Order: sequence, then C-alpha cells, then structure tokens
Amino acid sequence: MSLPITNCPVDFADYWSMTMTELAALPIAPELTALPMRSTDFGTVYALHMTSLDSYRIFAYYCVPHGEGPFPVLYTLPNYGSVVHVPAYEERQQYIIVALCHRGQRLSDQPFAAAYPGLLTTNIADADNYIYRGIVADCCRVVDFLQTRAEVDQHKIALVGGDLALLSAALGPQVDALYYTPGFFYRAAAVAPKTSAYPVEELNDYVRTYPEQAPALWQTLAYYEPLHFAGQVTCDTLLVTGDEPSHTQPLVDALGGTTTLYQSAHSGYRDGVQQAQWLSQRYRVKTVPLPTQWQ
Repeated sequence: MSLPITNCPVDFADYWSMTMTELAALPIAPELTALPMRSTDFGTVYALHMTSLDSYRIFAYYCVPHGEGPFPVLYTLPNYGSVVHVPAYEERQQYIIVALCHRGQRLSDQPFAAAYPGLLTTNIADADNYIYRGIVADCCRVVDFLQTRAEVDQHKIALVGGDLALLSAALGPQVDALYYTPGFFYRAAAVAPKTSAYPVEELNDYVRTYPEQAPALWQTLAYYEPLHFAGQVTCDTLLVTGDEPSHTQPLVDALGGTTTLYQSAHSGYRDGVQQAQWLSQRYRVKTVPLPTQWQ
C-alpha cells in the first residue's frame, strides 16, 4: 500500500544550512582516553569526547585495531534507546569502529538526560529547538572528527544505521558507503496513524494530548523526512527494505548514489551476517568465523 509523502518545507535548505554552519563554527576539541578494561590484544578502545552544537560535549566509543593503518571505518549510528554498547568484538578486529552516544543518551547525558519514552517528542512543536536538531549535529560531528585522523582510510568510511545514518550521509562530509534501514522519521505523518508501535506511538500520544500542537509537530518532522535528504546522498547505499517494496520505492527513486536493495529477514542474526558480508566484500577484509553453533 502506497502512503502519501510529506511536502518539503520551503526553508528546508536554510534550516539545515544554518544548523551545519553553527556546528562548523565550533571546534571539535576531541579528547581521547584509552579504556584498558575494554581494550584487547588486537586493538585499543578509547573514550572519545567532542564538542557538538550548542557546545554540548558528546561521548563515543572509538576502537582502533593494532597494526599499520590506515583502516576502513564502520561508524554505527545510535538506535532509539538510552544505552549504547561497546562495539562488537568481531567488528573491532577488522575496522576502526565508532559508536556514538548522542546527547541525552547515557555517557552523553550531562546536562540533558533523555527520557524513554519521550525523547522523540522533546520540543517537537518548535523546529528550531527540537532535540533532534542537536542529535543530527552530534552524528555529523563524528565524521568531522574522522576526517582529522591519520589512522582512518578517508576513502573507506561506512555509516550504518537508521534515519540518523542517512541524514548524516546527506548533511555531513562525504562518506564512502551507507547501510540504511528506514526508521521512525520515514513518512512519519502517514505511518503514525496506522500503528501503535514504539517509538512512533509517542507521536500519536503527543497529538492526543496536545491536539492544538499537531500541525506544528508534523511541520517539524517534515524537516527530518529522509526523502527530502535522499537526493543529497551520493555514496553507494544498501537499503534494507521490509515486506512491502512500495513503502521504500520512493527512497530508491530519490537516492543520489548507486543503490542496492536487501529485504530484511527479520532476524538479527541473518541481517547481521548480510551486513558483515556486504561491508567485508566492499573493503576486502576477512569476516571473523562464526562459532559452529551459529553456522
């Protein structure tokens, strides 16, 4: 079933240009501290602190293999939840791995601690102060940092995640690849009334509680609609689709780079194997053999 598409705000380009200009005016000011308890014999895990929009200090795990670089990068964008875990043991053997905790998530929760549920609608009726404006900037700041690092292969930076990954690929410095699974921002105005799934249900709860603010809510979300960014994504993209191809076909049509489709198996294991294989073939790295019981 095809769903309607939200119109792009007339000041969409200005909104994001101003955001990225404000971010660029702030020094990254990175601080790297080795975490011996998280490190291994094949690599070092660092606590990375950086300055993002509004001078907010954000945290990320930064994992670098031992050996002679430069190394390809796997940058995993945050999911919707309070805790970001240390990157997977297997991935850390082959790539530089970055796992960001955006503002509000644990380890980046001073002075703002996000509520779950609740983050998705924080200041949502005010587009200029919507919490995700800062969160998107946090995500782009990581790529700014990567561009300064000698150990990073600048031609092999892959972003993996949901809508934050696509927005970062569109707004931030050029990256090599995007592994994208559409999330709660994609066609939210059309999807929300048809579902009670979390976190989209937060939008429905907000509209029921503050019906007079519903127009402002949908207007704010129009600035975050992935379709409005897709034409700016020029890197190779693997787009993870669901069971209804028509739902994601507008993205296929809009993405600016070469797009490969993969239909989700609805299995964390199978989808994870597929992701690992796509990246390993692209960057010519060996995948870590799976335990016998998982094969």
